[in-house]
Amino acid sequence: MPPPTAKPHGSTTAATSFFSAIKPPPSTPPPPLYTILFLLLLVTLGFYFLHHHSPTTTAAADFLTPPQQTPLRFREQFLSLSTNATVSAYLHHLTLRPHLAGTPASADTAEFVHSHFRRLNLDPRRAAYRVLLSYPIRSSLTARFPNGTAVALSLAEEGAKKTGETEEGRNGAVVRPYHAYSPSGAAHAEVVYVNTGSEEDYRQLAALGVRVKGRVVLARKGGELSRGGVVRVAEREGAAAVLLFVGGGGGVERGTVMNGMGDPLSPGWAAAAERLGLEEAEASGRFPRIPSLPLSFEDADVILRSLGGQTAPPGWVGPGIVAQRVGPGPTVVNLTYQGEKKEVTIQNVFAVIKGLEEPDRYVVMGNHRDAWTYGAVDPNSGTAALLDIARRFALLQRNGWRPRRTIVLSSWDGEEFGMVGSTEWVEQNLVNLGAKAVAYLNVDCAVQGPGFNAAATPQLDELLFEVTKKVKDPDFVGATIYDKWAAMNQATSIERLSGAFSDFAPFLQHGGIPSVDLFYGRAEYPVYHTAFDSYEWMVKHADPLFHRHVTIAEIWGLIALHLADDSIIPFNYVSYAQQLSKYTDELSNLLDGSTISLHPLVSAIEQFASAAKEAENEVKQLREGDGRDGLTALKQRALNDRLMLTERGFLDADGIQSRHWFKHLIYGPHGDYKSKLDFFPGIADAIHELSVSTTMGRSGQEAAIQHEVWRAARAIQRAAYALRGHIFVP
Repeated sequence: MPPPTAKPHGSTTAATSFFSAIKPPPSTPPPPLYTILFLLLLVTLGFYFLHHHSPTTTAAADFLTPPQQTPLRFREQFLSLSTNATVSAYLHHLTLRPHLAGTPASADTAEFVHSHFRRLNLDPRRAAYRVLLSYPIRSSLTARFPNGTAVALSLAEEGAKKTGETEEGRNGAVVRPYHAYSPSGAAHAEVVYVNTGSEEDYRQLAALGVRVKGRVVLARKGGELSRGGVVRVAEREGAAAVLLFVGGGGGVERGTVMNGMGDPLSPGWAAAAERLGLEEAEASGRFPRIPSLPLSFEDADVILRSLGGQTAPPGWVGPGIVAQRVGPGPTVVNLTYQGEKKEVTIQNVFAVIKGLEEPDRYVVMGNHRDAWTYGAVDPNSGTAALLDIARRFALLQRNGWRPRRTIVLSSWDGEEFGMVGSTEWVEQNLVNLGAKAVAYLNVDCAVQGPGFNAAATPQLDELLFEVTKKVKDPDFVGATIYDKWAAMNQATSIERLSGAFSDFAPFLQHGGIPSVDLFYGRAEYPVYHTAFDSYEWMVKHADPLFHRHVTIAEIWGLIALHLADDSIIPFNYVSYAQQLSKYTDELSNLLDGSTISLHPLVSAIEQFASAAKEAENEVKQLREGDGRDGLTALKQRALNDRLMLTERGFLDADGIQSRHWFKHLIYGPHGDYKSKLDFFPGIADAIHELSVSTTMGRSGQEAAIQHEVWRAARAIQRAAYALRGHIFVP
């Protein structure tokens, strides 16, 4: 049954349905007195609404809606609608075939999600973009040993064949292991083992007299560097090619090595008619210049055991790794890779639930849909949860629920290549999102193992705590998520969103929109980006009964319901001010002994803390009022706008130096992977330059750090002014 269309408050239909519950059964004629009283009450109601009903007041809605149909009751109903079998069925369907972005199988998943939204009458939409993605054509790797023998390494996932998950896949094709945006190329050279491929690792090799120039480096993933970061460091060191493996055995980890976010041919604007050429510096500079390939642990082990040369430094042994020597050689490898970069169409899919009172305010929920292979964990555990939330919202609509603000459920495409789908959409809608988006709620890998985890901008901390106190822990009887989360961390630990590793990045770090990221599991799971990331693995290892999927859906959905339905947006900037003060203390310890003054930061944070306290008091006063008069509604709207727009104050038009697309000066990726700061990215980069620069004296570099301190302070001041709503400093 489709959701009923919204009826005006005070309509005859609404009044009749309300009073039908208290009328006597039809088989018993109503007593005359009852009839007279009923008609009198009905006429009175009609007269009242004819003369007093106003779209800016909620008194009529509160009167007509049955007592049980309040936002609280709808949240309780939302929790009561859980069914793990439904989530399981969604995931099973989504993972029948591999669905790499830009392929027909990926388009099929877009149609599946769109059809699901359409069947629920949730106003489905699409946004398609023509973007540059990267695919493999052929690859090979042969190792030649000192005794004259040679082995052609398979570059495949042999273990997958033993479980029936062949290289051709089930009803589709598993893409061969590769690194997206790696250049085509070949290398015939000795191998050097470089541990995790960091600058420090290369310095240790240099101290041993080992050079990598012109050689193929073998690195294990597991350090602080990203996949692309490992390749770029190797390129700077003069390596001819990179082989990258993950310790511990299992499959082969695919992934991107592109630098930056979104479509590389439309940097900073949505993919449309204007496109950069592949050879233009702004586009080509995002790709490595040397080829790289992912390798299974088993194939890497064959090479590692054959190396001679210098003894490996202490600490260069990971799980199962028996590397005794680092080379160079005497083993020689012959590596070839041919790939293609081509423009393809990707599709974002949406469901829109229009708000009743504030339709121009958006709560955006998002998960990406594309996967390197079957994607049971990454990302379709999150997709299944999103589809289940859509089902629950549709059922709430049938019970009369209409959100106060508009909810947008988003299914992104092209995330695995660099958050392409979400970035293009944010860039296309940046002005509207900047003026109207309340928050972005992200779930990527919903379930990858035990242990709830959350990351968020600090104004959402209090809401996260409140919601997790309402949701039962699926792994501990009688406990809530909050109970076990607090016990596991000795305190409730909410991480921050400084990295650019999922679809929250364009919303927060480019658009300044408060964001949340939720998932189950603490560490990288063993089938990450491999052909083993299947429905079968999920059932056997991560969530056999799909209880954790249900839990993520409940937390995710409740956060959205609060943000969409609460009369006052549940943001608490006192938490943000406390976090900023903590960051400044850490920065002070790091800069102890320098001439850099943090007074601008301290002063700005004091202003922000004062504004946050004033806003908190204003929220309390409005909540204590009756909330039914038009003036109160206007005050709420004005306060909500300030609460919503405050995060935008942390943006700077010039962005982070050398990475201008990232505009947020509190949270964003920094250039130094060894940095002790996961906040103030501009300051962190300037501090890094102080330690490595050979062209600028210490005084000049400290002046650069001081400038970044001032920039961050000005951003915090802007946020304080936005929270107060003043255009003149009080």
